[in-house]
This record gives sequence, C-alpha cells and structure tokens, in this order.
Amino acid sequence: MRVQPVVSAYQWAVATGRRLVEGWSGTQRASDVLTALGCLALMALDLPGLAAADNSLTGPMAAAVLAAGAATLVVRRRAPWIPYLTALLFIGWLHELTLIQFALYSVGRYRGRRAAVLATLGYVAFALAVFSVPGWPEPQARTLSSFLSLVVPVGVLASAVGIAAYRHDLVRELEAREAESAVLQAVQQERTSVARDVHDFVGRELTLLTVRSEVLSVRARESAHAKDFEELADTARRAHLLLNEIIVQRGEPDATPGVDGLPALAEQSARAGSPVRLSLDPQVRGLSPLRQAAVYRVVQECLTNAAKHAGGQTVDVRIEADGDRLRISVANALPSRGPARAPVSAGSGTASMAERVQSLGGTLTATRTGDAYLVVATLPRG
Repeated sequence: MRVQPVVSAYQWAVATGRRLVEGWSGTQRASDVLTALGCLALMALDLPGLAAADNSLTGPMAAAVLAAGAATLVVRRRAPWIPYLTALLFIGWLHELTLIQFALYSVGRYRGRRAAVLATLGYVAFALAVFSVPGWPEPQARTLSSFLSLVVPVGVLASAVGIAAYRHDLVRELEAREAESAVLQAVQQERTSVARDVHDFVGRELTLLTVRSEVLSVRARESAHAKDFEELADTARRAHLLLNEIIVQRGEPDATPGVDGLPALAEQSARAGSPVRLSLDPQVRGLSPLRQAAVYRVVQECLTNAAKHAGGQTVDVRIEADGDRLRISVANALPSRGPARAPVSAGSGTASMAERVQSLGGTLTATRTGDAYLVVATLPRG
C-alpha cells in the first residue's frame, strides 16, 4: 500500500535533481568548478613526487595543498590574479607548473592582452629567480636553455590561448549588440512608419472634419447651433495641430499602400521567383486605411522572407475577415536544401511586423515546421 507513494517520491526527487543539474550545468560557476577539478586531476599526477620531495608534505597534506590551490580557479573570472599568485607560490615551493597554465589563461581570457603579457613576463622572471635557488633546476632541466624551453612555452601558450578567447568573447559580444541594435532600429523604424501612417490617415480625416464643421457653422450662423459648430471646428483644428506636434514626421516619403497594392506586390514577388496565391476577402477593402497599411506591410515582409529563404516556392496569402477580427496568414513550403549562400538578413523583419501589429492591438506568430513556414497575424477590424 505504501509502494506507490515511495515510487512517486523517488520519481519526483529524480526529476528535481535532473532539472537542477541541467540548470546548473550551463552556468559560469559550473564551468569554473569543472576547470578547478580538471586542474586538480592533472596536479594529482604529481602527488607521489610531491610527497617524496623535500617540502615537508605528506601524501594527504600534499593532496590538501593541491586542492586548495585548484580551488582558487573558482574565482578566476572575478579575480584571476588570485590563482595567478597561488600558482607562483606553487612554482617556488613545489616546483608545480600545472596551475600556472590555468592561471595565465584566466588572466588573458578575463583581463585582456596587456594583463596577460605582464603576467607572462612576471611568471618568466619569477621562474628565473627560482632557477637560481640551490636545489633547482629539476633533473629534466639542468641547464638554463632546457629550463627556458620548458617554462617559456608553457606561459606563452597559455596566455596566447587566453588572449584569443578574450578577443573571441569581444567579437561575440559585439555581434550580439549589433543584432540587438538592428532589432531595436527596425522596431523604431516601424514605429516611425506607423506614426507617419497615423498622421496621414487620421490627419486627413481631421482636416475633413474641420472643413465640414466650418461649412456647417457658416450655414447655421443664424441658428441656435452656430456656436456649437464653431466649437466643433475649433476642437478638430486643435486636434490636428496636436497630432502634428506629437507625431514626428520622419517616416517614409510616400504613404503606405493599402490592400489595393497587394496584387502588384504579388506580381513583383512572382517576377523574383516566388509565385503567390492571393486570397482576399472583399470585406477587407472596407477596413480603415491604417489597418490596410498594416496588412500590406505584413504581407510585404513575409514575401521578402520567402524570397530569401524559400526562393522558388509558392507562397499562399490569405486575408479574411472573421467577425470583429482580421486574419492574415502567409505560408510557404521550405526547400529540401537551403540556399547555396546564406541570405543577407538583419534578422529583424519579424520584430518589425510584430511591432506594427501590436501597435494596433493585434498579435503575430511565426511558426516553422519541418517543411513549411507559417506567419499568422490577427487584428481588430474596428
């Protein structure tokens, strides 16, 4: 009767442990701990010699000293000079060169070229000083030339690898920042484009409202509603002026086409090698100009992506009104083999589409299956 709860508890404990291990294994702290353990394993090969050497260390004491030295690598990211100084102590006391390799790599990786060069020069100078102490060099390095042939390559190689990793990290961080900047720029451009569309379309309606109100106020000059029409005209005029002040007019030089521009867009895509099957609900033509501009932009970006990543494949574009919602779906098959050359892309097109759709209260999803790519955007019709 108690077997089932025990099994459930065991399964829960195993699943929890697996989640903790998976979450921890990819962290920087896990990498540092594994590095320290790897260094300790390499230094453990010298335990018999260290215990037998004239350094007053027994076997367990030598193991404890090596473990303490390797543990300094846990802080190699924040304070790489701690394992470096510990490694110099090991050189002078135990004639141990393993830890200095990890320490010099850490200095180069996390402090850059200048610090690595200084650390390497300091290491070589310290090793030369130790070389002059009676009892050194070791039997395998009885001459200065043989000593340098061992010490210098160890330090230079470790520092060079660390510097290379440091530069790789800088390049990767720069690429990540450039990609983030490209996405933010694309979003900002889309916001500017939306602002321009709002100004064009809403401004036009406000202009018509102002003119119409002024005409009605003139016609009703002798009536009791003359003042009301004058106030309405003034309100529309102030709203138009406020719109001009709020919206920065840095958008596109031409107004964004509406759904009437979709056939020409489809023809352009077909000429580029991506045929389009366009299905347009007649009710869509009654949408506001702002929503028609959003439809055009979404379809335009989807066709551009299809031409880049699935050239030659037919693109299905469906735009339909479903109650109070507008649904845009663009789907295309994916080729069995990718293009010979990677397409030039900033990777920000989806962010731009999502920004425009969300600015109108809609949602956008992009899904890639094994053999197809589907973009679905929904917008409120009102």
